[in-house]
Parts: sequence; C-alpha cells; structure tokens
Amino acid sequence: MLIRYLIILPAKVILIKEVIIMGNRIEEHLTKLNEKGEKAFITYYTAGLGGMEATKQIIEAQKGYTDVIELGIPFSDPIADGSVIQQASYDAIKQGSSLRKTFELMKDIRDSGSEQPILFMMYYNTIVNYGVEAFAEKCDECGVDGLIIPDLPLEEQEELQKALEKFDTTILIQLVSPISDKRIPMILSDARGFVYCVSSMGVTGGNKAFHSKVTEYLASVKKQSKIPVMMGFGIREAKDVEPMIDTIDGAIVGSYFINLMREGNYNPGIAREYVSGFKNDLNEM
Repeated sequence: MLIRYLIILPAKVILIKEVIIMGNRIEEHLTKLNEKGEKAFITYYTAGLGGMEATKQIIEAQKGYTDVIELGIPFSDPIADGSVIQQASYDAIKQGSSLRKTFELMKDIRDSGSEQPILFMMYYNTIVNYGVEAFAEKCDECGVDGLIIPDLPLEEQEELQKALEKFDTTILIQLVSPISDKRIPMILSDARGFVYCVSSMGVTGGNKAFHSKVTEYLASVKKQSKIPVMMGFGIREAKDVEPMIDTIDGAIVGSYFINLMREGNYNPGIAREYVSGFKNDLNEM
C-alpha cells in the first residue's frame, strides 16, 4: 500500500513524501490469485531435511508455481503428523535442524530478495521454549508470513496473537476439521490468510480416504468463510481434489511431497517438476 504525506515547508514548498507499507505476503498473493480466478497450491516441507542448503534449494525451485510454502519446524513429538512427517522431523533434528537455524534460513531467503509467501507449521511448546514475545519479534525480523500451530486451540491463542499484533507481519492460520461443526463461525470470525480444512480424521499422510462427508463439510466452511478455503491431508495429485474443486480455493500437499524429495535425493529439479505439474493440473480442471 502506498501512502503519500504532504509536508508544507516555511518557504511554501510542498514536499510529497511516499511511504510504502507492506501487507502480509500470504494475503496479498491469495488476493491476486482470486482476482485471476486461480486455485492456490501449497506444499509442506520439513526444515532441514536433507540439510538447510537442500531446503533452501527446494524452496527456490518452487518459485512461480507453489503459492505458499509451509516450513515444518522439527519437533520431538509431532502429535498431528503421521509416520512420514514424524520420521522427517526426527531425521531433520539428527541432521542439526532447529528453530534458530530455520530463522537463519528465512533471513537468508529474504536477504536474497525473495518475496515467496512462507509460513511455519510448528508446535506451541517450541514457541514457549523460545519465548512468545521474542519469537514474534524474530518472525517479523526474518520475514515469516504466517504460522500453523495444530496443538494451539482458539481459546489459548490470545498471548501469541497479542505478541504477533505488535508487528502485524506474521498471521496465525486457523484449522478446522469435519467435527468442528458449531465452532466454525467462532474459529473463522477473525481468521486471516486462509482457513486450513483438514479433509480426514487422524494425522497427516496415510491413504487417500477423505472423510465420508467431506464435500458437505467443505461447502459449509466455504459458505461461512470470508477468506480462502484450503484443503489438506491425504492429497497426492491434483485429481484427488477434483470432486471438490468448485468448493475449495486451493490444495495442500505434505507427506507425499516429503516422500518425493526423499526418493529423489532432495533434487530441486524433481520438486520443480512436481509442483509445476500439480499447479497446472489444478487450474485446468
């Protein structure tokens, strides 16, 4: 957003000062996609899996295709994740990954001039251990656009929200599930960025069996949401979400992408080939 200030000097000379105020990258990018009538594609990758340099290259390889990147912060007890991401988290920790190193990676990415929307998917204990105020400040400093925290319910978010609002840089993404039901209006009342719709019960990964009433559930969320609706859990290919394509605003892939990178020895070329194909297929339905 561009704001012009008029300054009247004693000599009656008017100086126009322009100040650029940046908005949130996730919200700005998704707004542009909506204006173009495009669906969003979001990937998840565990920070430090294969090394921090490999992580950076995999992020850069997705530029122009992946609309938002979720960086998973490795944690010893990732309760919302299935075996694939649990193992990825364990391996990344063994390889030296940490929140501090992921912040360093983010700063490096932003210092290079990248404006890719990037968020952290993490567990709240990591934030508490770092210090809530210090964490919010570091997110602002390093250009973290958003947070997904699956073990932080709405009723417990106030402390973190207040800390983030001091900088107005990083937003908290809300999750809903097929059993959120009557809580959905409350969860979405002040939600920002997009709403993450869990498509099946249980943890990430697993088979492609979506919830039996996933279509009705997604339609209900879409009807109540003022922000884009993204579908995640159990998605591998764009065709997996074809039955819901008119309801959702985008799709999220995590475990399958992790497996793909492992099998391809963290080759950024394979990442680019996959995300470009998925994004193209998603928007040709």
